[in-house]
Amino acid sequence: MERRSFDLTPEARDDLVAIILGIAEDSPRIAERIRVQLLEELRRLARNPGFGHYREDLLSRRYRFWGFYRYVIVYAWQTKPVRIIAVLHGARDLGALLGTRG
Repeated sequence: MERRSFDLTPEARDDLVAIILGIAEDSPRIAERIRVQLLEELRRLARNPGFGHYREDLLSRRYRFWGFYRYVIVYAWQTKPVRIIAVLHGARDLGALLGTRG
């Protein structure tokens, strides 16, 4: 059994559930595919912390932003394990949503 190499905040877990359930309304098959790909991407970030870019207008440099399809993964890259604080649709108001996280 593979040890999980990243940590999800409760908010990030809720983000993932909402994304997958939203996609599943239209296509359960695609939702499962996206779920698997998202988990693979989170593991990849955990193996290679530092991917992505800073958004100092939104959060401090302790956090990186990484794009995945239409979504933005926000994570604390210097923690062990890396800590995923958000997985949000890129078209949303990231500033408003991230104001309470981190």
